[in-house]
Amino acid sequence: MNTDLLFDFTVDKAAKTVFITREFDADLSLVWDAFTKPEILDQWNAPAPYTAKTKYMNFEVGGKRFYAMVSPEGQERWLIQKYTSISPKTNFKYFNAFADKDESPELPGSDWDFTFSEQNGTTKVSITIYNESLARMEKMIEMGFKEGFTMSLTNLENLLATLSQK
Repeated sequence: MNTDLLFDFTVDKAAKTVFITREFDADLSLVWDAFTKPEILDQWNAPAPYTAKTKYMNFEVGGKRFYAMVSPEGQERWLIQKYTSISPKTNFKYFNAFADKDESPELPGSDWDFTFSEQNGTTKVSITIYNESLARMEKMIEMGFKEGFTMSLTNLENLLATLSQK
């Protein structure tokens, strides 16, 4: 098991952009599936003690994922992601916004760009998050986005270790 995996989290306020790079000790196909299949996403895509619950997901250009982060008390915070570009096993992009339970987005949102590459059994995921407004990005950071997303990626790392053994 490779324990010297890259993790970088950079905030560029001037560009209203967050850059995240994370390596995983798993092959590209498995990591790609973990980001693109709801049954796997729901196992890791929320910081503990929250859980993720996908209502529906159509992973295709123009398709959407509508899901909630659910608190231990059962409170739901809904998000909607609209897929704008997909290049299998290498890149996908979506527009992300918080939403109400009826799928009405809370704007402004953010554009997420995921790039995947593999070298010697290690998969690198580079994520660029461009925010439509600096105020939204600052609020996201203040709400603990870095800590929460870091926890989610650690959840993914642990899940990939389990799935790789199967």
